[in-house]
Amino acid sequence: MILEPLAARYASWLGLPAEETALPEASPDEVRAMPVILRLEKPAPSPTATLKGHAARDSRPPPPARTPLLEAAAAAALAVCLDERTKPGGEWHEPVRDWVSGHIRKVARRARGTHWQAVQELPGVTISIDGAEARALVPGRVVDVPKEVSRLQISGSELPPDEPGPAPASTPVLMLNPRVPMTVGKAAAQVGHGTMLLAALLDEHRLSAWAERGFRCAVRVPEPLEWAELHPGAHPAQAWSERSVIAVRDAGFTEVDPGTVTVLAQWR
Repeated sequence: MILEPLAARYASWLGLPAEETALPEASPDEVRAMPVILRLEKPAPSPTATLKGHAARDSRPPPPARTPLLEAAAAAALAVCLDERTKPGGEWHEPVRDWVSGHIRKVARRARGTHWQAVQELPGVTISIDGAEARALVPGRVVDVPKEVSRLQISGSELPPDEPGPAPASTPVLMLNPRVPMTVGKAAAQVGHGTMLLAALLDEHRLSAWAERGFRCAVRVPEPLEWAELHPGAHPAQAWSERSVIAVRDAGFTEVDPGTVTVLAQWR
């Protein structure tokens, strides 16, 4: 499977000193990343009366809720990696393979209107969940990012916290670190790392079953005590074998300190 390199180095990555997680694995011209595009339309204006007394209509969708947008981003990132086109001989195989072999960097950007429509023409997968849409693109060298992507803003938009309720039963859960604030873009990248690492450790039967469900997952923010109880600590193999939990440890290039565990993913 194309994600095998992640499984092979998972435990060693968790054991690295924090400062070593930020060491570059490639020269600046060879840094690779997966663009993750979040659809964030401008809020529609308040209805205004026309001269004939009818309310003006606006076809723009309302802003998505934070949780389904993150769930869409997490599913889209994994869907690209496990697409039929990433298999040996497929058109996506080499770029995904080369990316997975190093840091699995993701860069989340926001798009709306015609810019959102433009990125639909680029190689990737769009996932829609409860009115939220995210598109993960085939990764490549950052210096080669298409203009349709480079013109999109990385920061500047935020979504308020929401209350999604309990995670559905038998659905993988991605738990955001309750003590580490992250923008929606940063969180989108981190939950995408989480689904990839989780998939890398699953057997073929469970992975196939997850694929049939469209890689649906639940993103939640646990209480600090629950986070502490699930955290693998110094025993990642034991955490996986006993609790089916893996940890996403960030290199600290943006927003968080190097070595920060941003997400705990649990298979259920």
